Amino acid sequence: MTDLEEIQRRRTFAIISHPDAGKTTLTEKLLLYGGAIHLAGSVKARKTARYAVSDWMEIEKQRGISVTSSVLQFDYGGCRVNILDTPGHADFSEDTYRTLMAVDSAVMVIDVAKGVEAQTKKLFKVCSDRGIPIFTFVNKIDHFGKNPFDLMADIEDVLGIRSCPMNWPIGLNGNYTGIYDRETETAHLFTRDTAHGAKKLDVVSGSLSDPAIISRLDPEVLAGLKDDLALLDEAGDPFDAEKAAHGQLTPMFFGSAMTNFGVQPFLEKFLQLAPPPQGRTVLEGQVLPEDPSFSAFVFKIQANMDPKHHDRVAFMRICSGIFEKGISVLHRQTGRMMRLSQPQQFLATERTVVEKAYPGDIIGVFDTGELGVGDTVCKKKFPVTCVHFPVGPNRMFARLSPMSSMKRKQFLRGVGQLAQEGAIQVYTLPYVMESFIVGAVGQLQFEVLKYRLENEYGVDVRMEPLPYTAARWARGNPSPDSITGTDNAMIVYDRKEHPVYLLPNEWQADWLAKRNPAVSFLLSPPQETGVSDQ
Repeated sequence: MTDLEEIQRRRTFAIISHPDAGKTTLTEKLLLYGGAIHLAGSVKARKTARYAVSDWMEIEKQRGISVTSSVLQFDYGGCRVNILDTPGHADFSEDTYRTLMAVDSAVMVIDVAKGVEAQTKKLFKVCSDRGIPIFTFVNKIDHFGKNPFDLMADIEDVLGIRSCPMNWPIGLNGNYTGIYDRETETAHLFTRDTAHGAKKLDVVSGSLSDPAIISRLDPEVLAGLKDDLALLDEAGDPFDAEKAAHGQLTPMFFGSAMTNFGVQPFLEKFLQLAPPPQGRTVLEGQVLPEDPSFSAFVFKIQANMDPKHHDRVAFMRICSGIFEKGISVLHRQTGRMMRLSQPQQFLATERTVVEKAYPGDIIGVFDTGELGVGDTVCKKKFPVTCVHFPVGPNRMFARLSPMSSMKRKQFLRGVGQLAQEGAIQVYTLPYVMESFIVGAVGQLQFEVLKYRLENEYGVDVRMEPLPYTAARWARGNPSPDSITGTDNAMIVYDRKEHPVYLLPNEWQADWLAKRNPAVSFLLSPPQETGVSDQ
């Protein structure tokens, strides 16, 4: 197989949804049908001590939620699949936004009973703004839910995108027994079992005129299905590959991740329709997958994937060129050459040493603290600089300090590593060494921070809430002494020593801007490339 053929068979995508829509369960079932696992865990299966493969942190297992993105890779149907399972909870949306920088498409999971929800709407906008193709999987059709036509209208009205159902649920009033593939005109009827989705379901497939299908369908169900299909053919949007590729039309699939309804047909069709690795916009212009020189960017840092060794892994998306084990690359942010040591690919925490990888692949390299989110590595004669990575606005702030001064060293290491992950934003106060100010999107981030410091670094911490809900950076970083109206503000400094103004509310932030009309105040740090001129 040529290098170009290897590139073209890559499929790198994220799975996004509102919490509890079934995103992590769908990820598990894709792994099951992809042959990467043989028994699917469930975040509900406490009695059997089985958990979702992608929920590898102890706190994720305890809470039954995803708090960090997971990287999962396997081969299926001639494709190399790279899945990035993202947190659904709004408190961890910044992790999701960064992860979406590394994908070529996204699967949007929607609960059949709830339709489009708030977090789904936010994540869809991020994908839409970046032109990421979006595929929709309507989940939980084994439960009572909205009429499929109402869901199509919901997607159009709330998200502003047309949908094209690639399959259609078979059944009435939420009592579904399978799906109908519109392209192949094949019905897939599923046999219910008592494994609760842990194993592949038996399937009976055939045309609507097949006696084996007719005998298993109630006449009313069969008639209703034919009426729905006729209406879709007449009034629905036809599939348009060009519109789907540009995020203007979402191919729509129905199924149930928990019971395996429609998962395998979805996987096979998705891999057929999803785009191979795409070019990336960089400060120098465009970098294409087929460019021969190697380039990659870091979209995620994860500390303590192996708690026993306190390791630190930098996850990279390969943009161009072929990666080979032991390659020496230029770190654009420092101007220094570095060797990418112990490169690995992942199935959550399970690791495989990488000898060779291609554009679209996600690899993890051990890092001693040199790399940061948004950093770029490349061949020395092929300078590539990643565009600015998103930093979400913090809405909550707290003062963080160790309970014991004897644990100060572990405290500083833990806070530093978790800040580099992007799990929290850390600010300092002048001349204060024993505590930090931490910012987060929501309370759950603080709880996870406290848990990880205590369990991964052995540090009991004190967290004191602060009465601020807004942060502002001043463009050009003028001296705080030149800014008027800061009586109600706390002035802290970010990791690049830029002054940051913490304010009680948005009204006070607007008032600060009015008091200083010559200064532009920003919701996030000023964009900087951080590229060394060495």
